[in-house]
Amino acid sequence: MPSGLALIDKPAGWTSHDVVAKLRGVAGTKRVGHAGTLDPMATGLLVIGIDAGTKLLTFIVGQDKTYEATIRLGAATITDDAEGDVTEYGSLANCSDARILEEIAKLTGNIEQVPSSVSAIKVDGKRAYALVRGGDEVKLKSRPVSVSEFAVLGEARKVSIDGHDYLDLDVRITCSSGTYIRALARDLGQALGSFGHLTALRRTRIGGYSVGDAQTLDGLTRESLVVTSMRAAVEGFETRDLTEQDEIDLRHGKRIARGAASNTEVVAGVHGDRVVAMLEPKGEQLKSLVVFAKEEL
Repeated sequence: MPSGLALIDKPAGWTSHDVVAKLRGVAGTKRVGHAGTLDPMATGLLVIGIDAGTKLLTFIVGQDKTYEATIRLGAATITDDAEGDVTEYGSLANCSDARILEEIAKLTGNIEQVPSSVSAIKVDGKRAYALVRGGDEVKLKSRPVSVSEFAVLGEARKVSIDGHDYLDLDVRITCSSGTYIRALARDLGQALGSFGHLTALRRTRIGGYSVGDAQTLDGLTRESLVVTSMRAAVEGFETRDLTEQDEIDLRHGKRIARGAASNTEVVAGVHGDRVVAMLEPKGEQLKSLVVFAKEEL
């Protein structure tokens, strides 16, 4: 079975670890990993590395991502999403279309964000979510993130449940790696003098990879699983064609001429139908970050 990437459309209710475990069984190898966790409630794109393809994950995990989500204004939950219990209810008096767009604009661009307290960030060696579920109060530090798109899709919908009124917003968000969509929902609600949490989240893109090209877990087979490393490189990275001598030099730890490679942080060096190395520009040269053995890819 070839090494490379598998693009999976994760269903709701599955953890990212559940998906990795299933793919280990399908692929017949323990060497499986993913580029970016999705919460069990969330659906959408998981990029999975198989065997030597796991080496590509380092260069994918930091790429920007696009999500489609539903934000419910009018209530806060302990997890900032629909999986947690409601902790407070808020008024919708200030949630006009104009105010919503005004506050969304403030959450767009380069911002400082405090991650959700129920996150995988470690505090004194323990996951924040484990501390919160154990009854501890967790206060995380803000961190810089970038939100390049925060768009409202269609009209807001009024919802009434058990005597409480809410406003549901469908949004599309494109952001840097490490941005918490739950925290954006929380912060939007607070900025409007109310509360907010997520009721739905779907990741549609990671870097150059789209959920439209992903497979579902139903009927997944060993033969259909892997996106070849060559296709993965072409879709996800700028590529640099290598000569036979370039490949020899890279395998001996040498740098090669930059050629037509642009200023992107990572370039995939390809020779024929193989990915030989992942490269980074250094002045007028390219330096190898990872060189793949010929039998790996």
